[in-house]
Amino acid sequence: MRIGIFTDSYKPYTSGVVTSISTFKEELVRQGHQVFIFAPSYPQECEDEEGVYRFYSFQSPTNPDFSLAIPVLPGLNMLVKKLNLDIIHVHSPFTMGRVGLRYSRRYRIPLVFTYHTLYDQYVHYVPVAQDLAKEIVTKYSNDFCNHCHHVIVPSTEVEQMLKKYRIRTPVTVLPTGVPLHKLQQGDPHWLKKNYPIPAENKILLFVGRLTKEKNLEFLIKAFSQVKVRHPQTTLVLTAQGPLEEQLKKLTTSLGMRLEQDVLFTGALPYETLANVYHSADLFVFSSMTETQGLVLIEAMAAGLPVVAVKAFGVQDMVDHMVNGILTECDQGQFYEAICTLLENQ
Repeated sequence: MRIGIFTDSYKPYTSGVVTSISTFKEELVRQGHQVFIFAPSYPQECEDEEGVYRFYSFQSPTNPDFSLAIPVLPGLNMLVKKLNLDIIHVHSPFTMGRVGLRYSRRYRIPLVFTYHTLYDQYVHYVPVAQDLAKEIVTKYSNDFCNHCHHVIVPSTEVEQMLKKYRIRTPVTVLPTGVPLHKLQQGDPHWLKKNYPIPAENKILLFVGRLTKEKNLEFLIKAFSQVKVRHPQTTLVLTAQGPLEEQLKKLTTSLGMRLEQDVLFTGALPYETLANVYHSADLFVFSSMTETQGLVLIEAMAAGLPVVAVKAFGVQDMVDHMVNGILTECDQGQFYEAICTLLENQ
């Protein structure tokens, strides 16, 4: 098949959506399909990748790391017609998703939408009344689903949510897989070789983005409690995002020289993540807004036990007291769960 992917984010931007698209593309190509990606450009240099078409874009005013595509590309109409696509797969209901919908209708191409994100949980990026914004975004994304031929969701919880919203389009649960061969082996000393982490310290790891929806103030405050009971512990945040400076100030304000044991590595290349996961002793995850939590699967594929907040999307991935511990969004419970695993390795 000839598959056209329309997405509001792609490499070099880092997110679960980008990882999912990259993984699906790699596997589809391996199976003999042709994949063409339509995505924003970015201020930093973009990898020259065959079959990727970049749209002019501008920096998001509320999230400087994110680029917003301008949905106009000279010659796009002729390009889509020439590519003779068998299917269009969109990964957002917004800018690039609308472009995909337009060409699906124009050329009568089947349209599939992967529902990656709980969009109503991201309205804090929009400077309007939050309740109104949530209502508008929910209605908009539901209407978009009903304009598609099929919707893919990464977890049963998202499927149930769409049923509650009375989506008419057929829905299939298809979690994003991970390349096990890339994650099952890694250097267990990589973090301590490359960063100033004491040799005797245990490492707690978070991988993701430094954004409000990841609930990282909660995580850092819980870690400050862990440090009292387990002083030889380091929290590593392999992530970047608009809250980095704010979170660094928080670590300083909590005292105990906590800033010396909270390490911000920035975003790291995907090929490095196996080493990062294998260097850690425990994966910690406090997000409340996941549809799947892809990094949870990556961590478990690398053999890491998990402590996570029992939240939407996470419960499908973590089997409580089997491959991790789930807690309520309570710092005391989260702290106790971390200590339980540190003391029972």
